[in-house]
Amino acid sequence: MNLARPVFLLFALNLIDAVLTLAWVRNGIAPESNEFMATLLDMGDLPFLGFKIAMGLFTAGVLLYGSQFRLARYGVRLALALYIGTIGIHIFTGLAGMGYL
Repeated sequence: MNLARPVFLLFALNLIDAVLTLAWVRNGIAPESNEFMATLLDMGDLPFLGFKIAMGLFTAGVLLYGSQFRLARYGVRLALALYIGTIGIHIFTGLAGMGYL
């Protein structure tokens, strides 16, 4: 099974998560609940985005390198499900923060 497309989607969701997190935190809509990432945010947007992108690239590389293994295929599916849920939480957070919920 070729994991290139699902891994690309996973990386894209990682970027969307990063951008939405920046938007919600910088506009006071929501705090960053991950203490390490909150520390990076306190240092600035670039350290936060740099680490988030590096983490996503590393994960994508590992998953693509090990794509012949069943664990990688299951891992991509699980990660996609979790990230889709995370994006759903971001959407509801944004709607609530803007007073629509």
